[in-house]
Amino acid sequence: MLLEDYRNERLRKLEELKGRGIDPYPAKSNRNTKISEVVNHFDEKKGQEVCIAGRIVAIRSFGKLVFLKVRDYTSEVQIFMKVVPEATPEGLLGAKDIKLLDIGDFIETTGTVDKSQTGEISVFANFVRLLTKSLRPLPEKFSNKEERYRRRYVDMNVNPEVRERLVRRSKFWQATRDFMNKHGFIEINIPVLEHTTGGADANPFVTHMNALDEDFYLRISHELPLKRLLGGGFEKVYDIGPRFRNEGVDDEHLPEHIAFEAYAAYENYEDGMKFYEEMMKYVCMETWGTLKFNVGGFEIDLDCEWPRYKYADLLREKFDVDVFNPEREQLIRILKENGVESNFDMTTPHLIDHVWKLIRKTSAGPYWVIEEPLSLSPLAKKSTENPLVTERFHPVIAGTEMGNGFSELNDPLDQLERFKEQQAARDAGDEEAQMMDMDFVEMLEYGMPPACGWGNSERNFWLLEGVSGREAVPFPLIKSKS
Repeated sequence: MLLEDYRNERLRKLEELKGRGIDPYPAKSNRNTKISEVVNHFDEKKGQEVCIAGRIVAIRSFGKLVFLKVRDYTSEVQIFMKVVPEATPEGLLGAKDIKLLDIGDFIETTGTVDKSQTGEISVFANFVRLLTKSLRPLPEKFSNKEERYRRRYVDMNVNPEVRERLVRRSKFWQATRDFMNKHGFIEINIPVLEHTTGGADANPFVTHMNALDEDFYLRISHELPLKRLLGGGFEKVYDIGPRFRNEGVDDEHLPEHIAFEAYAAYENYEDGMKFYEEMMKYVCMETWGTLKFNVGGFEIDLDCEWPRYKYADLLREKFDVDVFNPEREQLIRILKENGVESNFDMTTPHLIDHVWKLIRKTSAGPYWVIEEPLSLSPLAKKSTENPLVTERFHPVIAGTEMGNGFSELNDPLDQLERFKEQQAARDAGDEEAQMMDMDFVEMLEYGMPPACGWGNSERNFWLLEGVSGREAVPFPLIKSKS
C-alpha cells in the first residue's frame, strides 16, 4: 500500500471511532505507573493493578486473544487481552475492537501485572483507552540520512539509539554545570544579540530588530559579555548556550551549536589547565562512565596527567617553521604539499594556523599545546617569559582541539592596540577578524581583575561520542525542500 492508502484507512478508522463516541485525542491520561517500573520491579508489582500508557509498537491477534506491545520513554511491555462477555465501557476498546487500532497509536490500559504462559512480563487487561490516533505509519527502517535529519521525530522512534545519544548529550552538559557549581561558579545567561560581536575569529550572522530599527549580530562567542561581568564584580561566572558562526557545515562544525565559557578572577592559565583537565575527566565519567575512547582510529586514554608542548616547538620540529619570523612562501608550500586546497589569500597568522592543524589532526593526545603566538591570540595575556607568545592553552585529543583557554588580557591600552590590528585586518577583507569594541576597552579602563578564561563547545561530545555534529543534535539544520 502507498502511504496515502494507509493514511486514508486510518482516517476511516478515525471517523468510526468518533462515530462510537470515542475521543481519539483526549487531553488527560490516567497513567500512574511507568513501564520500567513494571519490568524492572516485577516481583513487587506482580498481582498489582497498574495504569500504563505508551505507543503501540506491535499488534498480534489469535482468535479471541490479543497481544499489544506498548512502549513509553522508559521501556516496553506486553498487554495481554482477550474477548470478554461483558459490554465494553463507554470510551474504551476491547479485544474485539482491535482492528480500530494501529501501530503508532498511543493508548493506556488498566490491568494486573503478571507473566504470560511463555514467561513474558505482561499487563493483563480487558480494555484499552485511545489517547492519540496515529494517521501515518512509522517505517520499519529509516536509514536515509537526509530524511532522518528532516524528520528527526520519526528517526528517534525507529532508531532509539538517536534518542539515547541525546540523553548522553544532556548528561554531558549537566555534568559540566554540576562541576562548575560545585567549584563556586555562577551561571549567568548573557545576550545572544549584540551590537558588536567578538571573542573569536568567525563570520557572524546578521539580523534586524524592528523595535530599534537596527542590525544586530548573533553572538559568535560568550567571551566579552562574561568578562564584563568580572569587571562588574563577579569572580567566577559561566554560561552554557547557543552561539552562531556563519560558516560551512562538516563533521566538526555546525553554524549553530551549544558552547560553554567560564571565567575565574585571580587565576591564570596554569590554574586553568589543572582545573579544566579535572573537569573534562569528570564530565567524561559522568557521561560515558569511562576515560578510554576509540575515536577515528585513535586509542585515547584520558586517565593520566596530560603533558604540555609549546606551539612554536611543535611547528619547528614538524615543519621547520619559525612562527615568530614566518615565510609565507614556506607556509603555502607546506600546505600544498599536504593536500590543503585554498586560494591562500588568507593572512599569514591564518596560514600558520592551517599548518598547525596538519600537526593537530594526526595527534592522538591527550596533551596541552601552550604559548600560541601573539598574532593568533588577540584576547590573551602576553607571557612574562616571552612577549612574543601568550599564556594560552588548548587540549588536543583525537586530532582536534577540545577547548581554548588563556590568561585574560586586562590591560586596556594593550587590548586597544590589538583591536586596532584586528579591525585593520577586517577592513582589509578578513571577515573573520574581530571587531573594534570600544565599550569593552572602556570596561577594562575601569578595571578588570586578572583572570583565566576557558571555553569548549559540544564538539567535545560529538567527538567522544564518535559521530558527526548533525548526528549528535536533535534537529540538525538542513536545506529546505524547494
